[in-house]
Amino acid sequence: MEIAKDAYELRQHLAGLDGDTIAFVPTMGNLHEGHLSLVRRGFAMAEHVVVSIFVNPLQFSPSDDLDAYPRTLERDLQLLAAEGVTLVFTPSEEGLYPEGLQVHTKVTVPGLTNVLCGRKRVGHFDGVTTVVCKLLNLVSPDIALFGEKDLQQLLVIRKMVADLGMPVQIESVSTQRDARGLALSSRNSYLSSEALDIAPALYRNLVAVSDAVQGGARDYAGLCSAVIQRLNKLGFIGEYCEARRCSDLLPAQEEDTDVAIFCAAVLEGTRLIDNIVIEHY
Repeated sequence: MEIAKDAYELRQHLAGLDGDTIAFVPTMGNLHEGHLSLVRRGFAMAEHVVVSIFVNPLQFSPSDDLDAYPRTLERDLQLLAAEGVTLVFTPSEEGLYPEGLQVHTKVTVPGLTNVLCGRKRVGHFDGVTTVVCKLLNLVSPDIALFGEKDLQQLLVIRKMVADLGMPVQIESVSTQRDARGLALSSRNSYLSSEALDIAPALYRNLVAVSDAVQGGARDYAGLCSAVIQRLNKLGFIGEYCEARRCSDLLPAQEEDTDVAIFCAAVLEGTRLIDNIVIEHY
């Protein structure tokens, strides 16, 4: 496994892969089984897998604690080497944003980014799309893989790639969960053992909404409001639970069939997100 610490080294290593298919997995490190599932899917689709590890300051709001984000580079490299990853790109902030964050060109995807997580985390998705666009340009992969746990992010990136005519296939991979249903996330490491026992209730409530809709219910507002109430009673601070169309993230209507339920809630100061796509009904 090769490691590139800057764009020059990245280009040198990529030159040796000329003509081979490349799958790319962008990450912020602190890797878990969810990230590794992306790597494995990448190898099922391409000859080489390239992974980036970069904690992107541009997607953190002033209220987020950037310095507290877990950084586990040596462990991450060991995990990726065990998976047979071809190349890992570990740029510095100065390498990706040499003139600083304030004057760096930004990529904005309108419409999809001012709802759900984007409503509270203003500017977050601009940071995501800017760094993903830059990484895709630097790596020039055939395929890039993203997890469905961050479904809004996935939809935003798909639109960015389509709108900008970027020659890369965006592949999604199902949310990886622990035995109790909790979506795997780097942020889970912030939770105490007591909170980890409570956290799976987030997904259980989404499954209950999906079951209700499959059974004929269409009062999305009422179903989602009940989720927030139940979560709050368990010790969460519910941020939102909403039914949205997967195509454009507009509020779901009774006749829609491409519906997902999105939820965000805070537990022990840690913000957890999850979603469930309701199969055709």
